[in-house]
Amino acid sequence: MSFLSLLLLLLLFSFLPLSLSQQQPPPPKGILINCGATEESTIDDREWLPDTDFVSGGTSKNLTIPVTVPTLATVRSFPLRLHTKYCFVVEVFRSAKYVIRTTYFYGGVNDGHGSPPVFDQMVDGTFWNVVNTTVDYANNAASYYEGVFVAQGKTMSLCIGSNKYTDSDPFISALEFLIVGDSLYNTTDFGNFSLSLVARNSFGYSGPIIQYPDDQFDRFWEPSRDNDSTVSENRNISVSGFWNVPPLKVFEAALTTTKVQPLVLNWPPASLPNSMYYIALYFADDRNSSSRVFNISINDVPYYRTLNVTPAGACVFATRWPLRGPTKITLTPAVGSDIGPLINAGEIFEVLDLGGRTATRDVIGLSMVKKSLKNPPLVWNGDPCMPRQYSWSGITCSYGPRIRVISLNLTSMGLSGSLSPSIVNMTGLTNIWLGNNSLTGPIPDLSSLKMLETLHLEDNQFSGSIPSSLGDIEGLRELFLQNNNLTGTVPNNLKDKPGLNLRTSGNNFESPPPS
Repeated sequence: MSFLSLLLLLLLFSFLPLSLSQQQPPPPKGILINCGATEESTIDDREWLPDTDFVSGGTSKNLTIPVTVPTLATVRSFPLRLHTKYCFVVEVFRSAKYVIRTTYFYGGVNDGHGSPPVFDQMVDGTFWNVVNTTVDYANNAASYYEGVFVAQGKTMSLCIGSNKYTDSDPFISALEFLIVGDSLYNTTDFGNFSLSLVARNSFGYSGPIIQYPDDQFDRFWEPSRDNDSTVSENRNISVSGFWNVPPLKVFEAALTTTKVQPLVLNWPPASLPNSMYYIALYFADDRNSSSRVFNISINDVPYYRTLNVTPAGACVFATRWPLRGPTKITLTPAVGSDIGPLINAGEIFEVLDLGGRTATRDVIGLSMVKKSLKNPPLVWNGDPCMPRQYSWSGITCSYGPRIRVISLNLTSMGLSGSLSPSIVNMTGLTNIWLGNNSLTGPIPDLSSLKMLETLHLEDNQFSGSIPSSLGDIEGLRELFLQNNNLTGTVPNNLKDKPGLNLRTSGNNFESPPPS
C-alpha cells in the first residue's frame, strides 16, 4: 500500500487525562441568522438576528404548520431562476476558521408543491453541495448542512441557487457562522481546501443531538447505535485536550464487543461519491487493567495498526483518504489483546477544492459600480465570477491563473444612478456596454483601462464633456455616446483616431459632431 503513503497524512494523538472544569463554556462566537424573521430573538440564551441586513432579494414567508424549533417558523424564499444565486453576505474576521451551518425545513411554503425543491448551495466561489431535504421532510425533520471554511477576506457569502432539477422556489430557514479554534482540523490546507461534513456521530449514544453547551463550538454529534454491536454506557471517562476537541459527552458511551472479536461498522451509512475524505475516529477506555489493542482498517485497507486505547484517549485521523461507495470500518483485536475493541465517536468530511476567487481589484470595482447605481441587479452578491455556472448577470469572466472580469454588459437594464470612477480598478475590461439606461453624471476618466476595445454609453443622460483621455486608449475601436446630455466639443484626438467607430449625435455640443 505504498501509494497511500503519498496520498495520506495519518496521525495518532494520545493525551493524558486532565481535570475538567464543569463550568459551562461561553457560547461560540459568530453570527446566527434566523432567515425570514423580521426581528431579533433570544433562543436558549443566544441571540438570533433577522436576515434583512445580510441579503437582498427573496421573500420572507411564515410556515403554516406548527414547529417546535423557533428558527424553523420562517424561511426566506427566492425566485426560481436557473443558475441565479442569491447570497447572504456576512462580515467576518479575515483568516479565521468558521463552521458554517445551513438549516432547511420546507413546511410547504411553495404553494402547490408538496415536496421541497432540490437546489445548490455555495460559499464564496466554492460550490458546496446539492441541498436535498426530501427524505428528512417526509419524516417531519429539518435538514442541516455543515462545513468548515477559512475566511479569505473581510466578508463571506453563503449563496443558494437553482439547478436544472429545481422545480420550485429555493429557500432557507437558518444560517450560522461560528468561529472555531485554530487547532481544529488544522492538518487541512484551508488555503486550497474546505471540509463538508458527511457524518459526525457519537457511537453507542441514543439521546438527543449533542451540541452546545456540551460542544463548545456547537457542532452537532448525532446519536448512533449498531444493533450488531454491544453498547457500553455510563462510563467513567475523564479526558481533555483532545485533538479537534470533541465534547466529553461522546465518551460516556461506546460501541464494543463482548468477546475478543472484530467490531465492524458500516459508517457512514450513505454511499459516498468518489472523492477524498477527512476521517477522524475517537477512542477512550474506562479501564486501566486490560490491554485493549486493535488494528483499524477501512474497506479492508489498513488505516492504523496496534492502537492501544487507554483512559488517556486517542484520536486517529487521515487528512485525505480516498473513498467511494459503501464504507466499512473494521476494528480487529491485535494478537495478545485480552479484550475486544471499542469506538466512541467519529467525524468524516468530504475534502472540497476551493473554487477560486475573482481578482480583488475587480471585486472592489464592481462593488463601487453597484453602490453608484440606484437600482443595481439584485443578484449581484457573492463572488462575481465563481462558481462559473453562477457568475453575475451582465459580466463575462476569464478563467486563467487569475480570474478577471473582462466584459460588463448592462444594456437596457433600466438602471439609474451614475458610473463610478472606480470602474477603472477593473483593468481587464475589454468591453463596457451600458446603453439604453437612465445613467446620469459625468463620464469618468477611463484611460487606465488599457485593454478597453468598446465603450457603449448611448441613450442615457450623461452630462459634462467627453474626456479627451479616452483618445489615449490605444485599442479603443467603438465609442458610442449618442443621445445623452453631453456638452462642449468632441476632442480632436477622438475625431482623428484611426479605426475608431465614433458616434456622438443627439447631444448638446457647441459645434456639430461628425456624421
